[in-house]
Amino acid sequence: MTMLNELTIAEARDLLRKGETTAVDLTMACLTAIDASDPLNAFVHKTPDIALERARAADARIAAGEVPAMCGIPVGIKDVYCTKGVLSQAASNVLKGFRPEYESTVTQQLADAGAVMLGKLNMDEFAMGSSNEHSCYGRAVNPWRRSGDDTALTPGGSSGGSAAAVAADLCLAATGTDTGGSIRQPAAFTGTVGIKPTYGRCSRWGVIAYASSLDQAGPMTKSVRDAAIMLGAMAGHDPKDSTSADIPVPDFEAMLTGDIRGKKIGIPREYRIEGLPAEIAAIWDQGTAMLKDAGAEIVDISLPHTKYALPAYYVVAPAEASSNLARYDGVRYGHRAKLGQGDGITEMYEKTRAEGFGHEVQRRVMIGTYVLSAGFYDAYYNRARKVRALIKRDFENAFADGIDAILAPISPSAAFGLGEVGDSDPVAMYLNDVFTVTLNLAGLPGVAVPVGLNAQGLPLGLQLIGRPWEEGDLLNHAYVLEQAAGFVSKPKKWW
Repeated sequence: MTMLNELTIAEARDLLRKGETTAVDLTMACLTAIDASDPLNAFVHKTPDIALERARAADARIAAGEVPAMCGIPVGIKDVYCTKGVLSQAASNVLKGFRPEYESTVTQQLADAGAVMLGKLNMDEFAMGSSNEHSCYGRAVNPWRRSGDDTALTPGGSSGGSAAAVAADLCLAATGTDTGGSIRQPAAFTGTVGIKPTYGRCSRWGVIAYASSLDQAGPMTKSVRDAAIMLGAMAGHDPKDSTSADIPVPDFEAMLTGDIRGKKIGIPREYRIEGLPAEIAAIWDQGTAMLKDAGAEIVDISLPHTKYALPAYYVVAPAEASSNLARYDGVRYGHRAKLGQGDGITEMYEKTRAEGFGHEVQRRVMIGTYVLSAGFYDAYYNRARKVRALIKRDFENAFADGIDAILAPISPSAAFGLGEVGDSDPVAMYLNDVFTVTLNLAGLPGVAVPVGLNAQGLPLGLQLIGRPWEEGDLLNHAYVLEQAAGFVSKPKKWW
């Protein structure tokens, strides 16, 4: 028998509307699972009182009549979203104790739709990381294990807590953010679905910034249908966000027809990089065959500037981080260092940031400050901006040639062991983003779909890249891939 916390959004919605369960029962099932999940370190701020209050309100709404699809659905919120009166730290000690007096637009929209907030989820500090090892709360742990091996694995990053919570059935869905792959890569590592919408589709207001021209909110769910339902609640124009697009939000779920006959799927030859592991290449080929069998036309395409994406990203993103994180100075909120006799405001800034920021954040801020400095601005930052424009044009040319979606890998590996990558060589960790950063630089939507397991029993996913503002069509392609793959594996409970 399926436990209530193991339901998908769509299944729970249907049961709620039939009166066969209640939002309170769903919420209690999730809260019980959360309390038993401490080894995963996914939920870092639990909000059971808020959850039960919202669940009771959702039940009243459901009893009164027609309600939104997300009404009564228990969800987790990534710690990068500001939530009124609830600790919101972006997993950083520099924001220790920060309780906003306001609610982010996305979490407010979810609340207005009747969704139930269970608590805040672990992440890499300020969303800077690919393994959730850079967090003031400690590392989040993947609920999956290699066959016959108890090594603790990364759930991916930066939305590692969100991915772990959804995969372990601690919540029915979660919010994530994606600056360079931070929704899609954790989804691939945990056998879940995650969509990074078109830049501007979801408001960034109240989401603690990393790189403002790259950050985008999105849902992390157990199925493509759930992603369509939750994205519909999260998306929409927000006058408080100047980058928010004033474009109608369609019924994404209604667009899941399962028919992609005659659609053109691009396979970018530049993504078949030297040294691509055989199991990643094999799952990519399998996904290609599945879409072809569904009636799509497979087209070999070129995205010639792909090889410059990673260096361009690691100039643009740290530069914007350097600017955004300058506000954390110990003056208005968050952590303030204890000052010695004779210390002035400069010493306060220096000590506060040295104590409050973790090593990875410090590293990226220093890189960003360097590339923005007077002697190097043109050599690095301006050049990276030009490369970004070329990468965007590559995609525009492909779509202009009639390509409807692009199929590509997400990560060069399955989930790796915590501490196995990046401790001594941060660049090795940055290389994990090789397939994902192009979308953020181009502002395009992308969705991660679990497709199979590797030889060690770990999930492998593929991403579909879509045209701007056509998330509905993209999700339909993902739905077809999901149905063809038939991925139903779940992690064996060890926690």
